[in-house]
Amino acid sequence: MKRAGNIDWGDALRRARAHAPFLARALDRQPDLELLLTAGAAEAALLWARAQGDHPDPEVGLRRERLALAAALAVADLAGAFTLPEVVGELTDFADRALDRAIRTAIAERTGTDSADGMIALALGKQGAGELNYSSDIDPILLFDRERLPRRPSDDPGDAAQRYARRVVALLASNTADGYALRVDLRLRPASEVNPLAVPVGAALTHYQGAALAWERAAFIRARAAAGDIAAGEDFLTAISSFVWRSQLDFGAIEEIRALTMRIRDSHEGPAAPGPGFDVKRGRGGIREIEFYAQTHQLIHGGRDASLRVRGTRAALDALAAGGWIASENAVILGEGYDRLRQIEHRLQMVNDRQTHALPEGAALDNVARLDGLANGAALVAELAELTARTGRIYEELIGRTETTQVPAAMPASALAASLARWGFAEPDVLAERIESWRDGRHAAIRSPQAVEAWDRLAPALLEAIARSDDPMRAITRWERIIETVPSAITTFRLLAARPDLTERLVAALTLAPVLSDELARKPELLDTLVDRHALDLPGDVPAIIARMQGAAVRDDYEALLDAIRIVTGEIRFALGIQLIEGLADPLAIARALSRTAEAALQLAADATIAEFAAKHGRIAGSELLILGLGRLGGGALTHASDLDIVYLFTGDFSAQSDGPRPLGGTVYYNRLASRVSAALSVPTAQGALYEVDTRLRPQGNQGPMAVSCEAFGKYQREAAWTWEHMALARARVLYGSSPARAALDRVLAEVLHARRDQDALRGAVLAMRAEMARHKPQAGPVDAKLARGGLVDIEFLVHYLQLQGEAADGRPLAEAAPQALSPDLAEALAGLTAAGLIPATLAAPHALMSRMLVAGRLLAPDGREPPPSGARALARACGHESYGELLAAFAAARAVVAGEWKRILGTDILADEQENPA
Repeated sequence: MKRAGNIDWGDALRRARAHAPFLARALDRQPDLELLLTAGAAEAALLWARAQGDHPDPEVGLRRERLALAAALAVADLAGAFTLPEVVGELTDFADRALDRAIRTAIAERTGTDSADGMIALALGKQGAGELNYSSDIDPILLFDRERLPRRPSDDPGDAAQRYARRVVALLASNTADGYALRVDLRLRPASEVNPLAVPVGAALTHYQGAALAWERAAFIRARAAAGDIAAGEDFLTAISSFVWRSQLDFGAIEEIRALTMRIRDSHEGPAAPGPGFDVKRGRGGIREIEFYAQTHQLIHGGRDASLRVRGTRAALDALAAGGWIASENAVILGEGYDRLRQIEHRLQMVNDRQTHALPEGAALDNVARLDGLANGAALVAELAELTARTGRIYEELIGRTETTQVPAAMPASALAASLARWGFAEPDVLAERIESWRDGRHAAIRSPQAVEAWDRLAPALLEAIARSDDPMRAITRWERIIETVPSAITTFRLLAARPDLTERLVAALTLAPVLSDELARKPELLDTLVDRHALDLPGDVPAIIARMQGAAVRDDYEALLDAIRIVTGEIRFALGIQLIEGLADPLAIARALSRTAEAALQLAADATIAEFAAKHGRIAGSELLILGLGRLGGGALTHASDLDIVYLFTGDFSAQSDGPRPLGGTVYYNRLASRVSAALSVPTAQGALYEVDTRLRPQGNQGPMAVSCEAFGKYQREAAWTWEHMALARARVLYGSSPARAALDRVLAEVLHARRDQDALRGAVLAMRAEMARHKPQAGPVDAKLARGGLVDIEFLVHYLQLQGEAADGRPLAEAAPQALSPDLAEALAGLTAAGLIPATLAAPHALMSRMLVAGRLLAPDGREPPPSGARALARACGHESYGELLAAFAAARAVVAGEWKRILGTDILADEQENPA
């Protein structure tokens, strides 16, 4: 153990004997221990204390070990030799050992076997957190597996489990000549009013997955498999983890916890301020309020931020501060306050080994203070007054304590109409009646008195912000759909009222981007994303996104995983949309993040679907599925409106059969599997749709099979593919498959792309294809950066033409002169073609501008037409310009640069063509 400074064993022993009768008696009964402590041999004292548990009679051993540890730890604590975490850690370790020994003893006495299989002890409260007190109860939950529980052949499993539970309590809690080992409280078990002392695992799972209360979620933050069948206990906690850590904020549950904490404070009958009778656990600013502060934040954010899923209070505060969820100074104040309150709590309990938390009166208060090393009780009270004032203020910020809980009177409809008119709403009288109807009880979100109060506080700021938007009535309608759908929104209302920036973000989502407002109206739980500080961060790499998706699954099955993929993808896409419309991230970075998200969804869905498919049909030896991404997916630059352009391939012998219960031939096997993967990515589940999957770029398009062998694919591309198919292949990237299979397919792609071509035929095909596209897909509007002549499509055609042409300016093969020129990423390809001497560096800036316009425009101007004023400003800002007019001028200049290169390389004037055939 680490040692604290200023260790004074002599003074600690003197204070223990003078001010703690329990410790004085314990030292008298254990002179060998006192000798070790007098000598400052802390480690030896702990070893001696643990050895007292080696008595053959468990009841005797447990009690003697507990007494020895209590004395050794108390004196070491008073001496400053052990830190608080070390003290509570040793006490917790003893509780775990004692509980495990009691379980094994109870089973062995009846069966003669030393086994705890199927008997689970979950530690909750301070034992679960590793923070047990000197004189604390333990609050375990005892569960049992009916199939695995050791018992006599004639015993019913349920009866045997109850017998073991009663014996465990007696072994630990009954008073004997040696005292007691641990007080045991089993009231935290599920449905304790009807369930027996030990609860079947199945019944407990049913309870926590459907009938548990909000406070039980908070209790399970600190739950730990502590004794008995540890592995089974860990499996149980994993099974209910989605009950505790919810991916969506449960505002109703959070409000319940808030109300519970307020009731605890209101019902506490002790003094509100430190002094005689003040309870350091339950009083204002005390231990429980600090614990609830940490746990409430963990419940709110822990479903999204796995770093918050820690059990200890101090660890939770540190994690919350590290994640930016609470202010660092608040974490320090609460953490240091918590440690000191726990020390004082221990001093109170050391005196007579009583489970007390209240300051005594008169001489007894002076006694506790002097045991702690202070001059007198007044010094202790003064320290506590300052400490709890600081912690209590922070706690009150969380619970939102107000002067009154009365619901404010509704604003008269006439006054509301006047405000709406002043803010510029059309038909304010009609709108006022509509808004007033929201609070008449028809919507669950604004039904309770607390909800009405919270709404009335938010309404003026929200309505005024909506009035300033481009489309106020659209925002009103979208907001109305949200409050019609959500079961509870009290916390959301309060948070929006306290954070004007969040209100502005909400209004932006409702009005600027139709895609986001429609999604928010369909899935109001995306409101969580608005309050999530990490919504302003770009998602991590593909493995990190996959891990997030796996962590969001509520069960370990295929359907739950598909739901989780949709939930996380929706959250990320919505968050990226918010970043884009607020100008918080470069649209090019947004496009890459959208692509990473799609890749993660594809990889995870493919893995799961392959496993699900193999369970029925087996696998084909020496063969595997490959997935090729094309278009913007292949180039790693998706937009919010992008389909997934993919081609399914497989390796190995197409005539081989699978080895499962229902075997299939290779071609049928992989075509069915490909169809299942596409369905996993596209078919709506309970959590909605995911992506549109487009497989028309496969050989022979819709006329061909869904999946073909790599060999057939290579043959088709070499012998039968059209030029446009090779152009599409220039943006191909292998997204799924083993490393060897990917490498083999990459060689096929390289062979096709590097093949020598008739240059005149290539040029003619490119010009004909672009002219045909211009006839059938003209520019939709002034900000259609994709289809406008001189726009992105023309850049793509130029790049692919030069890639397929295959030579650098000096005549060397592109693959040799500038390998980067063959990248599926257009920005990288442009840089490579510049290095190869084929295009000037000036083409990179137009491509970047128009790529930004495309990504941002898919949200702010999805039809390519001019967006409303606020949308136009947001589009300009996203593309790096001060005004919409500047953006249009930059767009025109960029198109002119592209048109110049098109004419130089391909010999035609595309802008002249556009003037002759305007959109």
